[in-house]
Amino acid sequence: MVDELVRQRALQALRRKRGLNQQLRLYFIVNAILVLVWLGSGRGSFWPIYPIAFWGISLLIQGWSISHPDREFSEEEISREIERS
Repeated sequence: MVDELVRQRALQALRRKRGLNQQLRLYFIVNAILVLVWLGSGRGSFWPIYPIAFWGISLLIQGWSISHPDREFSEEEISREIERS
């Protein structure tokens, strides 16, 4: 039972990492296309900065959540919370 739980958590972590990797590839491809469109449209105001920045921020948040997963509650923490209730 414990081994299965550990396996499921490992699989979940691997899926999240794979998803982030796919998102990063897509991020670079799409934003490269947007920059090429900007270059071909007369190089006015650099409007691709908005999708680059906001999508990039969301990827940073996603990467942070993968590299800093929530930890399990300790029995001590659970006991203290039960006592407060």
